[in-house]
Amino acid sequence: MRPAKSNFLNFGFHMENSTLQWTTSDGLKIFGKCWPVEQPKAVLNIAHGMGEHIQRYEHVAAFYNRHNIAVIGNDHRGHGLSEGKKGHIPEYSALLDEMDQLLEQSRQRFPGVPQFLFGQSLGGNIVLNYALRRQPQLAGVIASSPWIQLEFRPNPVSVMAGKLLKNLYPTFSQPTDLKPEHLSTDPEVGRIYQADPLVHSRITAAMGTEMLDAADYLHQYSGKFPLPLLIMHGTEDHIISFDASRQFAERVDGPVTFIPWKGLYHELHNETRQEEVLNTSLQWVQEHL
Repeated sequence: MRPAKSNFLNFGFHMENSTLQWTTSDGLKIFGKCWPVEQPKAVLNIAHGMGEHIQRYEHVAAFYNRHNIAVIGNDHRGHGLSEGKKGHIPEYSALLDEMDQLLEQSRQRFPGVPQFLFGQSLGGNIVLNYALRRQPQLAGVIASSPWIQLEFRPNPVSVMAGKLLKNLYPTFSQPTDLKPEHLSTDPEVGRIYQADPLVHSRITAAMGTEMLDAADYLHQYSGKFPLPLLIMHGTEDHIISFDASRQFAERVDGPVTFIPWKGLYHELHNETRQEEVLNTSLQWVQEHL
């Protein structure tokens, strides 16, 4: 099964790429991709968003490869070509363990090269929590539209029902109700997303509850952030709260940069100003080498 073809920005750069795979502690095969370059200055480890997959970031890899930065990432369990029930995790730590395993793969391929994390939406939640809870030795973290708080308030009754179902029927699944037209101000992005056979729109009771708890942890956190951090968020994001990202950046201590993107939606790297967005993140990476 292949992802739907995209018309995202073509950087005119020939890329080598390879697949990677590992098996989780509970027996799931995880699929990943690596876009290497010779003698890279840095490595960008990507954590993708809810319902999508790593191959939607090929144009991001092309951009960074052009600037001599290697890129690596995986499909989260229950996403893309990785095994597991769609939109399900048994507990949040499974996603942090995935990041441990991705970084192990990355360091084996690129020993001694500075490592950066890049997380989009769900992935933004993961990279922020990973930095805070596992205290890794990394060069920096980029969180793009990170899931700190949903743009809408979930129904309290639904939240309580989800917590109950997590214990009684954790794999109970329902639609995420994500609207593809809210991904980008470019409507073609939503159309390609909707046609992509590797994209799904499911979330289980366990994953929904665990993600709300992980987001709440970030929403309440006010201590030191242990690594250089770049947070970027579109002011018109209809999926994840722009204000929650801004407030997080204001609350935490440490080398934190917050960049608002006026008028843009949720997937900044797929926006009409995507090259400007990517150049901004590249400049930040180069400043932290």
